[in-house]
Order: sequence, then C-alpha cells, then structure tokens
Amino acid sequence: MSRPKSGYTHQLNDKRIENGWAMFDWANSSYALVITAAIFPIYFNAVIDDEFIFMGMKMLDSALFSYTISFAYFITMLALPVLSGIADYGGKRMFFMKIFTTLGSLACLTLFLFKGMDTLYLGLICFILAIIGFEMGKVFYNSFLPIIVSKDQLDRVSAKGFSYGYVGSVILLIFNLMVIQKPEWFGISDVGFATRLAFITVGLWWLGFAQVSFSRLPKDPKDAPTDNLVSKGFEELKKVFGQVKQFKNIKRFLLAFFFYMAGSQTVIMLASTFASGELKFEASELIVIILILQLVGILGAFLFSKLSGVKGNIFTLIVILTIWIGICVSGYLVQSKSTFYIIAAFVGLVMGGIQSMSRSTYSKLIPEDTEDTTSYFSFYDVLEKAAIVGGTFSFGFVNLISGGMRNSILLLALYFVVGLIILWGVKMSTNRLNG
Repeated sequence: MSRPKSGYTHQLNDKRIENGWAMFDWANSSYALVITAAIFPIYFNAVIDDEFIFMGMKMLDSALFSYTISFAYFITMLALPVLSGIADYGGKRMFFMKIFTTLGSLACLTLFLFKGMDTLYLGLICFILAIIGFEMGKVFYNSFLPIIVSKDQLDRVSAKGFSYGYVGSVILLIFNLMVIQKPEWFGISDVGFATRLAFITVGLWWLGFAQVSFSRLPKDPKDAPTDNLVSKGFEELKKVFGQVKQFKNIKRFLLAFFFYMAGSQTVIMLASTFASGELKFEASELIVIILILQLVGILGAFLFSKLSGVKGNIFTLIVILTIWIGICVSGYLVQSKSTFYIIAAFVGLVMGGIQSMSRSTYSKLIPEDTEDTTSYFSFYDVLEKAAIVGGTFSFGFVNLISGGMRNSILLLALYFVVGLIILWGVKMSTNRLNG
C-alpha cells in the first residue's frame, strides 16, 4: 500500500524518535508476557471451575480459554486489511495507535474485577479486548518504522524495539512475581488480590510508557486521504493474493507457514494451561517455565540465525519444525514435571527462531521488482492470525470432545508434519528479494 508522500516533516534516523518508537515495545510487551503467557492463564485456571455450563453447553476451562483466544484473533484477522489501509494509505497511525493502546490497557485494568465464575463474562470480554488492543496497536506501531528510519537502519532499530520489549516485560514480570510469591512483603494477605494487582500494573505500565512514544513519534499528517480506506485495504489483499498465486515457491511457503504457525503459536499460548491442567503445576512452577521460555528463546534466535547463514533458510526451518514435532510427541507422552521442564527449554529454543526465520524467508521470496512490500506483509499477517484462530480453536475442540489436552497436542504435531512436508519443496533461488 502506498504511503502519503507529504505531511511528515521529521528527519530520518533521529535518535530521540527511534528511542520513542522502541519504548512502545517496552510498554506493550508487558501485556504479551505478563497477561498472555505468564500470569493470566494460571489465574484463569485457578478461579474457573474445571467443568461448567457455558451458553447452554458443557465446557472445560482449558477449552474455553482456547476458544476465547480464537475469537479475539478472528476479529483481529478480519480487521487487519482495514487497519493496514488506514496505516499506509490514510496515515492515521498515531490516532489509532492511541485508540488501541487505550483500549488494551483499560481492558487489563478492568481484569482486576475478574474474580471467578460470577464474573466470568467480564473476564472473557476484557481478555478479548486486551488481545485486540495489543494486536491492532502493533499494526500502527510497526507501520511507523519505515517512515522514521532509512532502509539501511531498519534491522538495527527493529532489533532495538525487540530488546526494549524483552527487558521491560521481564522487569515487570519479576516485580509481579515478587508481589504474588511474597505478598506479605507488600502488606497483602490475599494471594488472589496480589495476582489481580498484576493486571493493574500491566495496564498502567502499558498506557504510561506509551506516552513516551506518543510524544516523540511524528504526528499524523493533515493532508492524508480519508476516503475509501476500508475498500483500499481489501483491494490490496486481493491484489497480493492474485500475485502470490503466480509464484509457486511463495504459495507453497505460505501454505506451510499456515500449518506450522497454527501449531507453534498454539503451543506458546497454551503451554502453561497444559502444564497446570495435565501435570498439575503450581503457579510458582509455571512461572519458572515462562522464564525458561524467555531466556532460552534469546539463545535459540541467535543459534538459528547462525545456522541459516551457513545452511540456508529452508534447511534451518526444517530443523526447527523437526524439533517442534519432537516437542509435541514428548508433550503427549510426558508424565513428570521434571521432563516437562526439559520440553519447555526446547520450546524456548525454537519459539523465537520459527518466527524470525519465517519472516526473513518470506522477505527473500518476494519478487525482486516489488517496490512496496507492505501489502505482501499485510497478507502474511492476516494468514498468521488465521493460523492462530485455526490452531487454538482446534486445540480447544479436541480438548473438549476428548476430555483432555494430550490429544490436542497430537493434533498440533500433525500441523507441524504437514507444514514440514509442504516446506520441503520450497526453493529459495526463485523470486528472491535483495538480502
């Protein structure tokens, strides 16, 4: 999608603007780690009955958690083309970045009122709104990058954002763990209250530090077009879909990507739910798992980056998918907590690698003469969200009909197998983009 040529007056590669952009990752990554991965899944499992009637149907707590994620990402998937049109054609980056940041952070603050079955619907609605605020806010956050730095600085500044996000989210998680594990240090006697305070800290952290980004990033241009933004977004997706069909390697890669991302993202989002439901991990033990995932993830991203430099992207992805298949099979068979810690370490090893390698592989497959790749990545993002919807929904469905999550893990293994088979035929020598 073409961006407006006029309206922005800032200088490229301004350090103050760069750091302001990276601070948004510091702000919103607190949600991704503390709410999505670490504390909220544990809290949800603790305060919600194992089995109950939901909207007239028999429901398991773990299945409902999966369905809730599916629903939130389904909404995000439908909205992405519209948001991409607004960001790239309409230029309303800052306005909507503020809107979705406010939505997500207020939803986290309101999660404090979610105490159990009596407030189940409130908890579900707030969790859904937090996911939507986080994912949709990222669309506008990411769209700022190419307008604040030159092409040769994209990788450096993007990595800065990632590092800010990792450090910020871990700091907040460690603080919340101290409050939850040692509430008496803070004059708190109720562990449930201490846990719900974590939702307050995320909302305040997210909204508070985002103000740095809002004050430093360029303001929206006043002369940006405002007509037909919705249709523009869908037209671009339709155009890219028509182009993708012409390139065998891109088409094959994206099909493989859909299947293996359905598996990997579902594992990452529901690992703690599986550990608590099937292996009866306590909250403190689950937090250790989350920290293992984060710390080993850094090592994994580095190792697979090195491997791709020697053996190429497709070989590296095949290695990663093979490990993922082993993880799922091991997850189906695991009976002891000590073994699960080892499995978690392997998840951490490959969870960052599969995302970074997929994005770089896709970049290299895009035709060389493509001047503006934003439309291609909008299509890529929609497909990723669709994979999350499919993976989490199928996980919850198999869990519900089988009465446990182990069969769901086997289904995810099948996703990786299918993805691996399809990926095997992708050739990197065709349609390669520079770098």
